[in-house]
Amino acid sequence: MDQYSRQPLRDNHTDEELADDAPVYDLYDDGTDIHLATVEEKKRLWWKNAFINALFIASWFLFATILSVYNKWMFSPEHFGFPAPLFVTTMHMIAQFILAAALRGLFPDHFRPEHNPSGRDYARRAVPTGIATGLDIGLSNLSLKTITLSFYTMIKSSSLVFVLLFAFLFRLEVFSLRLVGVITLIVAGVVLMVATETHFVLGGFILVISGSALSGLRWSLTQLLLKDKHLGMANPVATIFWLAPIMGITLAVISMVIEDWLGLLGSVFFSNASRTVRTLFFLAAPGVIAFSMILSEFYIIKRAGVVPMSIAGIAKEVTTIIVSAWFFGDELTPLNITGVAITICAFLNLLVQASLCLPSTNTGSQ
Repeated sequence: MDQYSRQPLRDNHTDEELADDAPVYDLYDDGTDIHLATVEEKKRLWWKNAFINALFIASWFLFATILSVYNKWMFSPEHFGFPAPLFVTTMHMIAQFILAAALRGLFPDHFRPEHNPSGRDYARRAVPTGIATGLDIGLSNLSLKTITLSFYTMIKSSSLVFVLLFAFLFRLEVFSLRLVGVITLIVAGVVLMVATETHFVLGGFILVISGSALSGLRWSLTQLLLKDKHLGMANPVATIFWLAPIMGITLAVISMVIEDWLGLLGSVFFSNASRTVRTLFFLAAPGVIAFSMILSEFYIIKRAGVVPMSIAGIAKEVTTIIVSAWFFGDELTPLNITGVAITICAFLNLLVQASLCLPSTNTGSQ
C-alpha cells in the first residue's frame, strides 16, 4: 500500500493526545509513525524562519545600500568619475563567479548539488534569467551617470509593480484585487516622485524603468530556478555559479558596444602603476559586496519568495534616499516626499498581509 492510500488509525489516540498543544503521532495501518506538528510547534517554526529571513534581509539591506552609494560615487563625474559602469559590473560578475566556484570547491557538501543542469535546461531556463539579471544591473548602473541617486531610488522602487505582475504571470502569487489596489497606490506614488524632479533626464528615466521591469522578470525566473531541485541550482551559491557567466557575457557585449575599452585602458585611471592599483581595487573590492548582496537576495527569494523580497527593498530605498540627500546633497521636494510616503504605505499594507500568515494561537481542536 503506498503512502497516499494509507489511513491513520486515529482511534489509537486519547483526547489529551489530540489536543492542539500536545505532540501527536499517527500510526498508519502499516505500522509507520508520523509526527503531526502542534500549533505551538508551528508557531516556534514560524518565528525561527522569520528570524532567519530577517537576518538575510538585514544583510541584503546593508550590502545593497553600500553598493548603491558606491555606484553613485564611482560613476559620478564630480567624484571618482569612472566612465564605464557596464565594464565595472562585468568585473563584479567575474568576481562573483570566482567566489561561487571557491565556495563550491571548499564546501561541496553544502554548495555543490548532486545534479548539474543539462544543456537544454541551461539554455531554456538559466540563460534567460542570466540575461535579464545582467541587463537589470547594467542598465541601472548606467543610469547613475545621468540622474541623481534619489531620483534613481524613487523610480527603482516601482520594481514591485513588475515583480507582482510577473509573479501573477508565472503563478508564483495568487491574483487578488487587494494586490492590484496596492500596485495602483505604488504607481500613484511613483508619479508623484517624478512630478517635480528638477534633475529629470528622460534617458536616465528610461534606463531605470527598464531595469525595474527586468528586475521583476529576473526575480520571478530566479525563484523558478531555486524551486527546481533537479535542475542543479537549488541553492543560491550554485545559482550564482551558473548565472554569473551569462550575466558577465551579457554585460561585456553591451559594454564593448557603448564603452570604449581601448580608450579606457589608456585613460588617466590606468596612467601609472599607483593609479592602476587604485582603480583595480575599486573595481574588484565591490565585487565581494555585490556577491554578498546577490547571495542574500537569492536566499530571501528561496525562503520567502519575490514579494517579501520586494517588501524588504522599500526600507533600503528609503535609507538610500536619506543617505543620498545627506551625502550627495540631492534635493527632495514636498511632492517627492509625498510620493515616497504613499509608496511606503502601500508596501506596509503588503507587510501587514504577510503578517497574517502567523499561525493562530487558538488552542481549540481542529
